[in-house]
Amino acid sequence: MIKIDAKGDVCPIPIIKTKKELKNIEKDGTVLVIVDNEIAKENLEKMAKELGYKYSSKAVNKEHYEVKIVKGDGLEEDSKVSNNQTEIVENNEISKQYKKNNTLVVISSSTMGNGNEELGKVLIKGFIYALTEVEKLPNTIIFYNGGAKLSVKKSSVIEDLQKLEQLGVEILTCGTCLDYYNIKDDLAVGKITNMYSILEKMNAADKIIKP
Repeated sequence: MIKIDAKGDVCPIPIIKTKKELKNIEKDGTVLVIVDNEIAKENLEKMAKELGYKYSSKAVNKEHYEVKIVKGDGLEEDSKVSNNQTEIVENNEISKQYKKNNTLVVISSSTMGNGNEELGKVLIKGFIYALTEVEKLPNTIIFYNGGAKLSVKKSSVIEDLQKLEQLGVEILTCGTCLDYYNIKDDLAVGKITNMYSILEKMNAADKIIKP
């Protein structure tokens, strides 16, 4: 049985970790996921149901929930613990595991959605992490206005953006925006772009995603 300790992980990280382990099981196996909130437990149950896997769950206490997902016959002889840490390998080896399409992601704020700012920061961090785990990567990510603050040093998402760049995703940040916020010297990933190039990228994209 594969054990995933996802306590402390924000949405959608527990789902991503679990899907990855399930995908690695060729035929039969069981994955036990530990999370620290009921919503994460319910999300895992919903995912298992949508994928057609048998599952069971229990609440150990208010900060410890366990969800067991069975793939195939659910053989449990072998046991390992997984925290799903990212392995760093050469760029050409890592890129073989992913596909890209002509999708453009545009991010105009350092938060996601309207309302609570702290929640917005959590959501945008989760969104960018999720981008590192999808099978079909976007071709380009463009940051402008407040989004420019995400591609600089000390950004909470800089490691995920650097991973995306290693996987072949083009990272572009508006130069005017970097100048406006006086952070051009702090750019830590990708290249500086301009509004004309941003418009060209938008016109050429098959799909534009704006979180």
